[in-house]
Amino acid sequence: MSTSFENVTVLAKANVYFDGKVISHSLQLADGRKKSLGIIFPGEYHFGTADPEVMEITAGACEVVLDGTTAKIVVAAGASFDVPGDSGFTITVTDSPCEYICSFGTP
Repeated sequence: MSTSFENVTVLAKANVYFDGKVISHSLQLADGRKKSLGIIFPGEYHFGTADPEVMEITAGACEVVLDGTTAKIVVAAGASFDVPGDSGFTITVTDSPCEYICSFGTP
């Protein structure tokens, strides 16, 4: 899991969701791939996806339930989970904030 990126364009405008409880910034890599870096404060949130996503947890931990399933997946720092396109997931953070890197589309 890479936590630093070279030759990127960063959009300074933050993406703010759920009254500021989820905040991210968008990156575009030199090869055109898109990522976002963010933080999720304690709570439960649902996100929809258009493209497939890979969510890498870089700090903290969370529980995830993918749309169409009932199984809770526990994801801690250093681990990741995949979300299909045209789908979604519910993420729950119970303790300290959870930090992530999200990669969009096909890796």
